Amino acid sequence: MNEIDKGGFEVLKNINPLLNADVLYALRAMGHGDDLVIADTNFPSDSVARDTKLGRLLRIDNTTAAEAIRAILSVMPLDSFVDHPAERMEIVGSPNDIPKVQQEVQREIDRAEKKSMPMGTIERMEFYERAKKSYCVIQTGETRFYGCFILKKGVIPPKRG
Repeated sequence: MNEIDKGGFEVLKNINPLLNADVLYALRAMGHGDDLVIADTNFPSDSVARDTKLGRLLRIDNTTAAEAIRAILSVMPLDSFVDHPAERMEIVGSPNDIPKVQQEVQREIDRAEKKSMPMGTIERMEFYERAKKSYCVIQTGETRFYGCFILKKGVIPPKRG
């Protein structure tokens, strides 16, 4: 086994090691306004991913939704042109309840954006339909229910010299 096959160690500076090559490729390929789905282990990720722009499922295994989103937001800006660039799947029958998994993700969003940026909500079946129209789906190792989110990619402004 060569060093590349072993995995589990960081080989690039300032890149979170959770961001594998496939995920980095997708994040880089996405354009402004493209949607990214972060899914828990119960979401029908593989079948939904086949309908996305990328057409295949990406994975960040053995991690929570909050850890995966923290890694993603370390390199991907959220869209500042929409009211809710981050959205969460509503709990069926209790759309206003916010479970712990969603509270943890909200903290990561606020930390990355350095301000409060409340997530929008999406009804469960509408979430599935929106997910199919997204750029791609990344399944995490999140086992808690309602660990599903949609993030809209923003822009990085040009550097002024």
